[in-house]
Amino acid sequence: MPDDPPASEETPIQRALRLKKAAIDARPKPPRGGKFQREQAAAARSSSKSKPWMSR
Repeated sequence: MPDDPPASEETPIQRALRLKKAAIDARPKPPRGGKFQREQAAAARSSSKSKPWMSR
């Protein structure tokens, strides 16, 4: 990605995107690993059995 332009050359769309990304990064992240991740993986596996078109 090219370097960010100075604020004076930033378009309104670029500014909105930068602010949106900053807001997303500031949100708390879900826990990684441990019991939570195992529960999520188990839930994904059990629900996919009823969707044969999702498998290869």
